[in-house]
Amino acid sequence: MSRYGHPVEWVEPPLGVALVGRFALARGTRYRTHTHPTHQLVWARTGVVNVGVGDTSWVLPPSRALFVPAGVPHTTAGASVVDMHSLYLRPERCPPLWTEPTVLAASPMFTALVGHLGSELTDGARARAEAVLFDVLTPAPVASSELTWPRDDRARRVADALATDPADGRDTAAWAREVGTSERTLSRLFVAETGVGFGRWRTRLRVRTALGLLATGSPVTTVGRHVGYRTASAFIAAFRREVGVTPSRCFQ
Repeated sequence: MSRYGHPVEWVEPPLGVALVGRFALARGTRYRTHTHPTHQLVWARTGVVNVGVGDTSWVLPPSRALFVPAGVPHTTAGASVVDMHSLYLRPERCPPLWTEPTVLAASPMFTALVGHLGSELTDGARARAEAVLFDVLTPAPVASSELTWPRDDRARRVADALATDPADGRDTAAWAREVGTSERTLSRLFVAETGVGFGRWRTRLRVRTALGLLATGSPVTTVGRHVGYRTASAFIAAFRREVGVTPSRCFQ
């Protein structure tokens, strides 16, 4: 076994290109920062898994997977009860892939191949399945699961407060007064340090929080109110804009 509970043959596969590891994570289970000599594809068949790299983290429902390049330090945690699958890919036997963590669409073909590659296969069958796998690895059209935390103390205080209460509806001007800066400065900090404006950042935070709640079976209306939306329709519209599908489709 490796230091992080992964069988050595999964993180250092002796044969083929891809091996599949399967992990049952309780909510809150966390593997501290670690690396693999292989590329890794992280995907939750059920539940929601959280992957962190530096100041950026991704919350992945079953409709999304994350490609983590070999050697990139990262953490993995269960945002709910998770049936997590990891594909470990030998870099020297892969076609050229991404050099940065990349959110992928977990299409029906992708999920079927994960199950197939996790079964007992002949060398020929495995080689054919691996070739198809690389054909279906497609970046997700929307990467709302990605959220970068600001580094500046003022912006981080706002981010931390919203993480505690995502329903807080105060605008940028009110938050700027709260942390002792100007609205213009706070807006600039969010764009410069997170890549998105304050409003979009808060929406992404709300959607991420909602994903963990939806994974537990909480009703859409209840989840929407918890993260700051007055009506279910407003929540569903915001969720769909960010994730690309409705909450119900996200977990199918």
